Amino acid sequence: MVLTPSTIACASTRVTVVGSGNVGSALAQRLAEKNLADVVLLDVVEGRPQGLALDLLQARGIERHDRQIIGTNDYADTAHSDVVVITAGLPRKPGMSRDDLMLTNGKIVLAVTKQAIVHSPNAIFIVVTNPLDQMTHITWKASGLPIHQVMGMAGVLDSARFQTFVAMELGVSTSDIHATVLGSHGDLMVPLPRYTTVNGIPITELMSVETVERLIDRTRKGGAEIVDLMKTGSAFYAPASSTCVMVESILLNKCRILPVTTYLEGQYGLRDVFVGVPCRLGCQGIESVLELDLTDAELVALHTSAEAVRQTSDRVEALLASSHS
Repeated sequence: MVLTPSTIACASTRVTVVGSGNVGSALAQRLAEKNLADVVLLDVVEGRPQGLALDLLQARGIERHDRQIIGTNDYADTAHSDVVVITAGLPRKPGMSRDDLMLTNGKIVLAVTKQAIVHSPNAIFIVVTNPLDQMTHITWKASGLPIHQVMGMAGVLDSARFQTFVAMELGVSTSDIHATVLGSHGDLMVPLPRYTTVNGIPITELMSVETVERLIDRTRKGGAEIVDLMKTGSAFYAPASSTCVMVESILLNKCRILPVTTYLEGQYGLRDVFVGVPCRLGCQGIESVLELDLTDAELVALHTSAEAVRQTSDRVEALLASSHS
């Protein structure tokens, strides 16, 4: 018996990852090997996404999946994506803040969004490019999509870092730790010790105030610590895993409660700003925003974080507008 390739294309979920750097390529691997979706890996550098896609395809027999993985430089190949993840942009270098990247990465994210939305007008967009809160705002404005279809990956990563540092301090399994971090993806993020638990026990009952503050400080500097160690790169394994969790909850309609960057319309007393808060993620994207009962101090910290995002977002929009005038 001779088998010939099928000429009938079966419907399948599709995720486009824009940017084939370390984060994008690691995410493509996670998505395919978890058998979540077919993956289109897009980059402006000719040959790189094609080579990475071929490499990942050659691992399919070992990893036991049959997902299609396409590497391309053409946005037409991303058509009909269910989810578009934007990782394209310059990474941080030692001594740089996330905000230092605003104008350069803002132009990149603007161009990416405008091209991707043409071919996938109903996609859900997840932004990973830094500075993340501001880039999510740009993606929303450029796409014209409803707010529930545009979000940023931040709180999942920041919470994972907090979770890791708590586990290391207490010598317990990370599986028993649930951490919560709100606010912007930067130095003004708001880790919440009261809502960070070890098998249901708040960490405030398991360690001193000084220890908690030390772990919070390390969480806020978690990305910079890796940049300083690597010298020529930034984190990518944990960001890829964090994004994959979000994609999984959307594609499988798992409705997980995850802290993500979203546009607030009065929740927590905040309006017209993208900032990280707990959300329920399902097949429609952000299906609801959870409002935690915050103390006065926690609410002030969240508002301070949001105001910093608002100010820089306004500056990015002005800079981008002037660049087109």
